[in-house]
Amino acid sequence: MRHILPSTFVLLLLSSFALIKPPKMAQILADDMDFLVEFYKTRHQNPEISLEEKNTAGALARELKSIGYDVTENVGGYGIVAILRNGKGPQILYRTDMDALPMAEKTGLDYRSLVTTEYNGSTVGTMHSCGHDMHMTTLLGTARVMAKIKDQWKGTLMLIGQPAEEIGAGAKMMLDAGLYQKFGVPDVGVGLHCNPSIPAGQIGVAEGFTMATTESIDIRVFGVGAHGATPHMSIDPVVMASMIVMELQTIVSRSIKPIDDAVITVGAIKGGTKHNIIPDEVTLQLSVRTYTQEVRALVHRRIREITRGVAIAAGLPEDKMPEVIIPDVYTPANYNYPEMVAKLKSSASRAIGSQNVVYAEPQMVGEDFSRYGQTEHKVPTVLFWLGTVTDEKIKANDLPGLHSPYYFPEPQQSIETGVTVMTTLLTDLFAEGK
Repeated sequence: MRHILPSTFVLLLLSSFALIKPPKMAQILADDMDFLVEFYKTRHQNPEISLEEKNTAGALARELKSIGYDVTENVGGYGIVAILRNGKGPQILYRTDMDALPMAEKTGLDYRSLVTTEYNGSTVGTMHSCGHDMHMTTLLGTARVMAKIKDQWKGTLMLIGQPAEEIGAGAKMMLDAGLYQKFGVPDVGVGLHCNPSIPAGQIGVAEGFTMATTESIDIRVFGVGAHGATPHMSIDPVVMASMIVMELQTIVSRSIKPIDDAVITVGAIKGGTKHNIIPDEVTLQLSVRTYTQEVRALVHRRIREITRGVAIAAGLPEDKMPEVIIPDVYTPANYNYPEMVAKLKSSASRAIGSQNVVYAEPQMVGEDFSRYGQTEHKVPTVLFWLGTVTDEKIKANDLPGLHSPYYFPEPQQSIETGVTVMTTLLTDLFAEGK
């Protein structure tokens, strides 16, 4: 065996631990695991839908206060901001969402939700079927570790508990309430989201656009009503609506470049009251997904042109042209800054092994985390996917998607991976001062 100088030996020893969690961090997390799993199950059992997250926010706020964070509640609805100042250094934003969905749970778990809520005039079940309970638990676990390893980082950790993500409103609500003006503009922003097809123990990430701009657009199609037996006396809005549905499909296939992405889905058609009555109005409800503002503007223009063209062809007068309703509020596309993705990959590879950091292809779902990086301050952000599925489910191809009544994360390994990756990323970002 050749002689190794002491300094060289130390370097080799350190490199041998490169793929292992720092002992202090690992021990803190191990000691916390029973507490975190119980917190997760309690949140899973007690979901609250968008704009009603009072108890959820209160529970998270109490835990963060108890470990020394300066917590402000009711920032933009039930939003919370928890600050931990630890000397001179960068300010880093880490956000979790908190709301659940109005749907009954069918997982059969012993900690399943039995909560009901009033929604659109009906009593419905309530469920964390998008993983926000896991998001909150991961943030809390990370907050607890960061508070106990203050000797390993310097700066300000800015934790966000955000309401109303499921309706695409919460981030805007908090920003409009003065989030950055009151608590400071972060140097960078990070977040995660549960993934229903990546194995627990892994994370997925990609740079650039990873989630779409999402919009809910309504089209009111007017006509001239008549008896169903005398269609010649009508200008039938049901027929026009049907033609519009089919013509809308040509926007993606014929108006948009093949290398660009867009989705136009007609999710609902509402009109008429009886078999033999031709109504005088039909409403279409659209879900529109795009990445770039250029494609978004083109889709809007073509929707207006197609609806107007169908109406003109049907012989409608100018005062009965269709009404295209495009709300001002929408969820902008999530953009992962390439430099932030590189930092994440480096930190995560060291924390859980590079083989567990996988490419996750972009999706057309939406996430309003994107707004934290799209203010005039242009804060660099990254949002990654947290694997949550057991190997058994992967092998059995038992992979219910997000918003499924059967979806739930595997608790312990998901928590361990999320906290380990996020804590490593945060300490690395603090260490480099960015």
